[in-house]
Amino acid sequence: MALNFLGLPQTILVMKKIGLLIICSITILRSFADEGMWLPLLLGQQVYQDMVKKGLKLKPEQLYSANKNSIKDAIIIFGGGCTGEIVSDKGLVFTNHHCGYGQIAAASSVEANYLRDGFWASDLSKEIPSKNLSVSFLNRIEDVTNRVLTALGNTSGAERNRKLQEISSAITKEVVGESTFKNAVVASMFKGNQYFLYVYDVYRDVRLVGTPPESVGKFGGDTDNWEWPRHTGDFAVFRVYMSKDGQPANFSADNVPYKPKHFLPVSLKGFKDGDYAMIFGYPGSTNRYETSYGIQLSTEVNNPTLVKLRDMRLKYMFEEMKKDAAVKLQLASEYASIANYWKFYDGESKQLLKYDIFGQKKQTEQQFNDWAKGKAEYETVLKEYEDAYAAWKPYAKHRMFLIEGILGCRLIQAASAWQNLEALLKRRDYKPEELERAVKAADAARTNYLNNYNLKADQQILASAIMMYYSDVDKSQHPEGFYDNLFRQYNSLEASPYKQFAADVFAESMMTDAKKWAAFQAKPTVDAIIQDPAFKVVSAFVKHFNNKYAPAFAEFTTRNNDLGRRYLKGIMEMNPAQVNKMYPDANFTMRVSYGQVKSYRPRDGVMYDYATTLSGVLSKYVPGDYEFDLPKKFIELAKARDFGQYADPHYNDIVVGFITTNDITGGNSGSPVLDAQGNLIGLAFDGNYEALSHKLAFDKELNRTINVDIRYVLWCIEKLGGAKHIIDELKLVK
Repeated sequence: MALNFLGLPQTILVMKKIGLLIICSITILRSFADEGMWLPLLLGQQVYQDMVKKGLKLKPEQLYSANKNSIKDAIIIFGGGCTGEIVSDKGLVFTNHHCGYGQIAAASSVEANYLRDGFWASDLSKEIPSKNLSVSFLNRIEDVTNRVLTALGNTSGAERNRKLQEISSAITKEVVGESTFKNAVVASMFKGNQYFLYVYDVYRDVRLVGTPPESVGKFGGDTDNWEWPRHTGDFAVFRVYMSKDGQPANFSADNVPYKPKHFLPVSLKGFKDGDYAMIFGYPGSTNRYETSYGIQLSTEVNNPTLVKLRDMRLKYMFEEMKKDAAVKLQLASEYASIANYWKFYDGESKQLLKYDIFGQKKQTEQQFNDWAKGKAEYETVLKEYEDAYAAWKPYAKHRMFLIEGILGCRLIQAASAWQNLEALLKRRDYKPEELERAVKAADAARTNYLNNYNLKADQQILASAIMMYYSDVDKSQHPEGFYDNLFRQYNSLEASPYKQFAADVFAESMMTDAKKWAAFQAKPTVDAIIQDPAFKVVSAFVKHFNNKYAPAFAEFTTRNNDLGRRYLKGIMEMNPAQVNKMYPDANFTMRVSYGQVKSYRPRDGVMYDYATTLSGVLSKYVPGDYEFDLPKKFIELAKARDFGQYADPHYNDIVVGFITTNDITGGNSGSPVLDAQGNLIGLAFDGNYEALSHKLAFDKELNRTINVDIRYVLWCIEKLGGAKHIIDELKLVK
């Protein structure tokens, strides 16, 4: 999976044998079991002592320090939505295969297919530069709550959003200035009740060092995605470079490997059931302070609509991918991204319904209402929530159909960018250089579309999306006249009107017709844009939604933000003694979670071990299968039990994957799993299906993080890849 790329007012407890636990009011604040994505600079004595109780052997300043080298200095933001870690004194990076997937695919060709065959650079000169890839190191964190809240005052709604953007921009500009090698973010915590400034050093010369074949890095494919037991070698290796004077730099042949403040030692010692496990990383988003109204909207409208539309898109993409290796390479990254969260949201809905999270939320909200009576700031909060959701819910499906259906056709998504060009041409007072820049940008977007998307699959997606929209979206919300015109023009009994329409869009649009596009470039006109059949779809659906329903969504979002801030502030006032035990929702800022390596029982009569092995990989092997094939060399090595120094003494085998109770989410992909001494024992890459409600509700019994064992990673590098020089670069702990 891509946890990638991967909010709730209470901790969720599920007690299977004695029924649903009645949740007391303080549950909303407390962290149970191994729940919690903690800010490493604000662990607090109680949380730290709990970490020690579970087995941690490090001091707080070894985890995070503003003035001394610490583990936080080895943790990076990898690209725009993953985590990675520095594992050598020469800037070597470990992350997930699915995090590097796009870069691996971009470096590949049909002739040199690194995605299919794997790749290992024999020395520094053979490492492959990665276009548009950067990594970010956390420099410092500063509490700017007082400054931000003073600037915001008592404002609310759109005015508060505007002021927040202004003060955030001012704060970050003070830090970053004009540098392209620094970044800063003012991050909201606890739904706008607290703010921190995060400052990063950005390195833009990142090179591919090695990757296993896709059959190893994605072993199990969509079938095993979000499932345990798991046997996926989800890892890739990159390297960060810097200028000769030690500064962040763009790519240059003169750059040298990055010299880190800290790098992670790699453990070969292994672990056993119950051992301490800690994960550092950048979890993307949770909403664990969500209300019952949000849970209901997710399970009844948003999730099922998304799953249905993504299922359709995957079907047509896969049909073309299986026909042609070049198409598979072309669509690989897009397909993986769509598939990942198709399964996630399907599982999330099922878990939310299975454990009646809606009912549990209602109980907590009733307790809040009882407390809030007579308190002017809080007594109407939940009624206002109810009204806000009631006003938006009738249009929620429409929005999902636009995003995941109509714009799921990448031709229409690309054509929607022409709206800016249309607006410029309508102005008439534009400068020639403005038009030149806009046309060049449109040409680059068109080229990107033609290079990265398959027209046959995309055409099928458009036809199906328009058909499904007609059937599923309330007729009163349809674009006026669109379907009447479609059925009038395409009325043959021999073919679907939707397929005929889509075929004409793809045949006649200047997005796909080189001669028409060349003519437009030579003489750009508004008429050429608005008469283009792809742009007519944009006008019918995108503009229609933006004009009639986007304002309602903006109002809904703004009201939700205001109410969330008040609700959470009230929760903290309701139970002040519990505030120090509370952690903020994930928002792609550095967090640490801690727990244990731990087996579990997902259902009656079933016991899942804490680890999987190389023997299990062989047992799943299916020659020639899209998801379960393996390289010939892999099979030979495994059958010969050529384990080298990487065998686990308990299993007398290579441990491939293992599970822990750590609390993570999307964005944690590639995060290091550390033992009690801070040594690297694995890379986090997935969660288990039984606990896919984790964005909204943590399950203390069933939640598991799925990790690839670092010994399997090293075995693949040395034995399968023949790249022992990379092993020699690491600090191994035996």
